Amino acid sequence: MLRVMTWNIRTGGRDRGGSDRLDQVVQVVDEQAPDVLALQELRGFDGGGLMAEVAGRVGMTPHLARSCLGQPVAVLVRPPYQVVDAGTLRRPFHHAAARVVVATSAGPFTVLGTHLYPYSGGRRRMEVDWLVSAVRRAPGPLTLVTGDLNSLDPTVDHTDRLAGLPALYRRRHLRRSGGAVDTRAIGRLLAADLIDLWPSGNVGAPEAAGLTVPTRFGGAEFAGMRLDYLLGSQAVADRLRECRVIRGGAADTASDHYPLLATLEVDAG
Repeated sequence: MLRVMTWNIRTGGRDRGGSDRLDQVVQVVDEQAPDVLALQELRGFDGGGLMAEVAGRVGMTPHLARSCLGQPVAVLVRPPYQVVDAGTLRRPFHHAAARVVVATSAGPFTVLGTHLYPYSGGRRRMEVDWLVSAVRRAPGPLTLVTGDLNSLDPTVDHTDRLAGLPALYRRRHLRRSGGAVDTRAIGRLLAADLIDLWPSGNVGAPEAAGLTVPTRFGGAEFAGMRLDYLLGSQAVADRLRECRVIRGGAADTASDHYPLLATLEVDAG
């Protein structure tokens, strides 16, 4: 079984003038023991050896994608899984997008870990188009797009929830023309034949069970939302055995996002 997890750890797990949450982050990763881990908001991880230090603490090999405008992202892989290709999507993402191909018993497994633009649905839609192009170039049928996509699910009515947000944060999720809820980013990924693994693996579960923000740590810009996704190709969805949001213990306060974890029926190649 392969366990893949995505997590926005908020400003590198450290707060300016505040607490250092990295020990909690490491604790959660150790407890969940993912084989593939996509991390976002890695402020400071692109210098001073911090990425290597944290990767060493959790026993994984990191593949970092640097950002010119925002914060780095990374995809980490745990032995015995082997990386056969890795790199950065060479597009002007506000944050970044990392591409890692892992050898599995079912063929190459391509993971695209990213953090989409937070402030504009139009810019998120453009970044999603770059992701879809990368999905089409994947070397096999096993492909996963994952990360903090800062985007709302088009199958859910978000009107009432967004109405309770301050205007500064609400407009991040509204279309500029007409003010309708902007779900185009996730809609485009679904239109590209990717499958949203949380609802796929939790048929009939209450919507609240899949919310990934905010945590007990806080998050004034959130109103109980699902912003973190694992979106897989049909071949990935066919191998899905479980998908769940990790709550409780250190996960409640290590970040303003909860981790999202999926278990796939596939082994190291």
